[in-house]
Amino acid sequence: MKTFAYSRADSPEAAVAAGGRFIAGGTNLLDLMKLQIETPESLVDISRLDLAKIEEREDGGLTIGALVPNSDLAADPRVIAGYPVLSRALLAGASGQLRNKASTGGNLLQRTRCYYFYDKATACNKREPGTGCSAIGGVNRILAILGTSEHCIATHPSDMAVAMRALDATIVTLKADGDRRRIAIGDFYRLPGDTPQIENVLEAGELITHVELPTPPKGEQLYRKVRDRASYAFALVSVAGIVSVEDGKIASAALAFGGLGPMPWRDPAVEAALIGQAPSDAAFAAAADALLKDAKGYGTNDFKIPLTRRTLIASLRELTGVSA
Repeated sequence: MKTFAYSRADSPEAAVAAGGRFIAGGTNLLDLMKLQIETPESLVDISRLDLAKIEEREDGGLTIGALVPNSDLAADPRVIAGYPVLSRALLAGASGQLRNKASTGGNLLQRTRCYYFYDKATACNKREPGTGCSAIGGVNRILAILGTSEHCIATHPSDMAVAMRALDATIVTLKADGDRRRIAIGDFYRLPGDTPQIENVLEAGELITHVELPTPPKGEQLYRKVRDRASYAFALVSVAGIVSVEDGKIASAALAFGGLGPMPWRDPAVEAALIGQAPSDAAFAAAADALLKDAKGYGTNDFKIPLTRRTLIASLRELTGVSA
């Protein structure tokens, strides 16, 4: 066991001033510590901060505290009514016990479940920069086909973050110097490039305090998750979709994907291929072409390319009422 210091913060300001790693539900960090993949010298317990509320804003949106448990967020009547894609995504993730502990902020920051990241006997640039990527040429069935680099093909594991990406959420943080900032979720995550160990734009000691959702969007909402078993499994492919149809044509579309990339994946070209088109399999196939234009399989995950096409088309049929 690696020893570490432990303290409990009584305010967000005290938490960022403490200078350690934050722990809330611990559903991912504790596993990483047990395996000595992460070995923080100091843990700052933020679990008792006043950040566990869901509040309505004057503009009609919601402000979600970073410590709201996933189960509470999924069950909130305002989320179910206005943001069903988010509720469904949360309920598709993990198990009931884990959802009861996992926090909203922690869910955004959970790390990949790539087999090699968790196996310290193998090379992993995300775990130990410069050692190589064993997943390339290895067992990569669950790994990415979009946004990869020669240094890393890991996927981001969150279901919640995929729905948040489709909803254009904003992440609110408190920095170590006391400044606050608001980060669009589309700007929050980083592609691996040649620094796969840097997964987001947070600075050292920066704390997520809230997530803001805009006014509930128009149209139908859906979260479809394809996985190896019906529960407690990460997505091979998932789709968070929000589509409105007016006068027989697609008026707006927001589509985000899980299981495909190192971050919740959203490509404006996919939505552009749909807007203004009459709902049809031809339009849906064009959207799939746009999504998969740069897709690359690595052997055992090659199947994800046709699976993604089928999943997107099926999702769009459901969202627009088109029969198969």
